[in-house]
Amino acid sequence: MVAMLSLSLLLGSCSDDILEEEPRGVFTPEFFTTELGVQGGLTYLYENLRTIYGFAYFMSTSETGTDEYAPAQSANNNFFDLDFAGQGNLSSESGYVIGRPWGAAFPAINTASGIIENAEAVGLDQSLIAEARFFRAFYYFLLVQTYGGVPLDLGSGELKFNQSAVRTSVRNTVPEVYANAIIPDLVQAINDLPDNPRLTGTVTKNVARLFLAKAYLTYAWWLENPNNIPTYPEAPRTDPAGNSASYYFQQAYDMSVAGIENPGPYALLEYFYDVHEGSNDRHQEMMLYADHTEASEIYNGGSPINGFANPDDQRGGNTAAWMVTSNYTTISVDGVSAVQREAAQSLGRPWTRMAPTINVFTETFAEKQLDSRFDGTFVTSYRGNWDKGGGEEATITGANGMPIAPGDAVISFLDDYNPAVDYSVNGGNIGGGQLPGRADYVINLNEINKRFYPGLWKIGTYRTDNAGGLGSPNGSITRPFPIAKYSEFYLVAAEAAVKGASGRYSARELVNVIRARAGKWRFDNGEQQERMEDNSEAMMNATPAVIDINYILAERSREYFGEGYRWYDLVRTQKWNELAGSYEIAGDAATDHEPVVITRDIQPFNYLRPIPRTQIDALDMSDGEKGAYQNPGYQ
Repeated sequence: MVAMLSLSLLLGSCSDDILEEEPRGVFTPEFFTTELGVQGGLTYLYENLRTIYGFAYFMSTSETGTDEYAPAQSANNNFFDLDFAGQGNLSSESGYVIGRPWGAAFPAINTASGIIENAEAVGLDQSLIAEARFFRAFYYFLLVQTYGGVPLDLGSGELKFNQSAVRTSVRNTVPEVYANAIIPDLVQAINDLPDNPRLTGTVTKNVARLFLAKAYLTYAWWLENPNNIPTYPEAPRTDPAGNSASYYFQQAYDMSVAGIENPGPYALLEYFYDVHEGSNDRHQEMMLYADHTEASEIYNGGSPINGFANPDDQRGGNTAAWMVTSNYTTISVDGVSAVQREAAQSLGRPWTRMAPTINVFTETFAEKQLDSRFDGTFVTSYRGNWDKGGGEEATITGANGMPIAPGDAVISFLDDYNPAVDYSVNGGNIGGGQLPGRADYVINLNEINKRFYPGLWKIGTYRTDNAGGLGSPNGSITRPFPIAKYSEFYLVAAEAAVKGASGRYSARELVNVIRARAGKWRFDNGEQQERMEDNSEAMMNATPAVIDINYILAERSREYFGEGYRWYDLVRTQKWNELAGSYEIAGDAATDHEPVVITRDIQPFNYLRPIPRTQIDALDMSDGEKGAYQNPGYQ
């Protein structure tokens, strides 16, 4: 297909410990026969991660319409189309929200194939070729989860490097993609990759182990197909090697345990808070990420100073957190713009496109005192910063006529429901109520609306160059966007155990490793103060004796909320309609605290995304062939 195979790539050279990028127009087979060429191709494969992970509308396609997020007050059809609640219509013309994985993955796959074919002939190290194998499998895994079966032949033969402008295409089946591409490439990658990264952030044996475990797990669910979800292209739910779903659940378990018992340079951090605190990025738990930097527009993928008017910058700027940040800049107290736009992890650029559902706070994060993950995920207090914007007021008058100083909470979301909140004196545009003895305005979490809600602290803006001021809050976010963490080994193994896999660790034991860490506090994000507290034993005791798949999914949401996992988790387990078929939230006005139940119409065919219309239109095929290429149910 023409669009999928156009290559406008980056050449990379390697310094002592980091990847460096410089522009290059196209890769050729001759280029891949040199070590410099292989390094350049590999650098592109890492750089290309930025075009998906951290991209605002990939955030939407992997989160909106789930039990985590719904369209917010400023949403448009890029979000309504994915919510299935009657305001939009998901189709092959839904643009940004369905096309990025398809458009970004195939050039990377073709580049990986070019490296694999040509590098070995000149005697280059197998570990470098293994990185290419990893990425070819990585992108095929993303594609097969998103669209179903996809083409393995891009024009020159199955898994061959292609240079021609091919305008025909044949989709392989899901089993063929797993059996011929994903699993073999990852198995070989594990054999040939080093235990430790050759450069900061490059892939290792354990990174490949994690993705092979996830591929085994996902393929096992596909083979089992508990809710009779259709697949496309149509194929029997049988494995070409004759293995059962149970076999692959066991393989997922075994591979995850191998990753746990052979950690290499990776480890769980002691505190969940530290996993996401901006000054601690690129730590031991982060196994794969789309990297960014405030030091360079080229290496950041977008301007770290001015950003762009739209978050759809094709170079791969990290703008995901903008989508889930409500417009806190409307908070005006005592005639003062109390909380101004700032390049800070709790603030950043507000777009108000996606809002967490009330169910997130009443069900997923129901435990907010023992479990540190609620506090380490959300912004629950918006604090005065008018002084950083030049305001000279020492204090402003807040709720109950009490003074608020810079750094104090102006508006807070309450951990626990308080029926005494009085919204009748809410201060107009704030939408918050009063409680006796508090200077900050407050909102109950079961009364949030689409206009004002807790932001997503964990992936928010972090800068080192604010110099005591508001900094550059409109610049593309300069933090690495997480793709895979060491913690997932435990939850993949636990999910496989729930599905019948066996070994030295039970599902409860595996989950409790994660829950024990979640019980440890060192800092209270909402209160912005030290909090040394260890609730690990209470957290483990609260884990059910018998764990089911819904509990695993809840733990995954608590651990990875808002990071782009959720739609894939619900689709894999075929729980999407059951767990996200309805949600609660109040309306568009800041003063609306009367939630309503919104019902989604999720059909079985929606478990696959449509292939972008622009891709199908580029095919030199008959209308009937083009129609047959598209996933059923979509126009």
